[in-house]
Amino acid sequence: MSYEHILLERDGAVAIVLLNRPKQLNALSQAVIREIDAAIDELAADETVRAIILTGSGDRAFAAGADIGELASLESATQGRTLATRSHHLGRKMADLDKPIIAAINGFALGGGLELALACDFRLASDTAQVGLPEVTLGILPGWGGTQRLPRLVGPGMAKLLMMSGDRIDAAEALRLGIVERVYPQAELLDAAKQLAQKLAGMPPLSIAAIKQAVNRGLNMTLDDANMYEAGLFAELTATQDCKEGTRAFLEKRKPEWQGR
Repeated sequence: MSYEHILLERDGAVAIVLLNRPKQLNALSQAVIREIDAAIDELAADETVRAIILTGSGDRAFAAGADIGELASLESATQGRTLATRSHHLGRKMADLDKPIIAAINGFALGGGLELALACDFRLASDTAQVGLPEVTLGILPGWGGTQRLPRLVGPGMAKLLMMSGDRIDAAEALRLGIVERVYPQAELLDAAKQLAQKLAGMPPLSIAAIKQAVNRGLNMTLDDANMYEAGLFAELTATQDCKEGTRAFLEKRKPEWQGR
């Protein structure tokens, strides 16, 4: 399909979803959210795509947050719930997708922008990036998953401090806290994201999907239940053609050829 607010590019097994509203610092209007949602559906159905990069156009912002004009126009709690629910639906879809998603944070990732990045599997940041959840300064709270995903990364105390103060932090502090996994010079960020995406795309897709779901779902289970869930996924993988290929290739000292079966 065609998109108005995002660009969708493919480079072999890697797809890039580019938020394309640079004059608005890639603010997340509802139209943008709907297009990201549609792009995820399109990429989920494309068996040639095995890894996804999500980033923003320009060098100032990944996404500077929600569209404040849309927030200001809300007239009822029902409208507010609809707004939040649509974004939560997207976050769940990204978490359930059997392909890894890398956020390349090239500047501001604030409010809904950071929440979108938190829904990705990995976050790489430029050294000029700034992240934060400043919704409290608007008289609201992070409503697109921030109050739940951020504590799982940095702990409840630090998460509450960042959300209640509304403070922005730079890339180095975000790395120290575990909000992002790696930091690169601005000019190297997208290439670094592509290199990681290509590496992941070259791994056995069934294993990648199983690791993602084991971690994501296991976080919401008791340790014993999560271990049993892991064991079940391990058992399923041992019966795949990729497992047979991987073990044979290891013993034969050659590079494996993954089939996704």
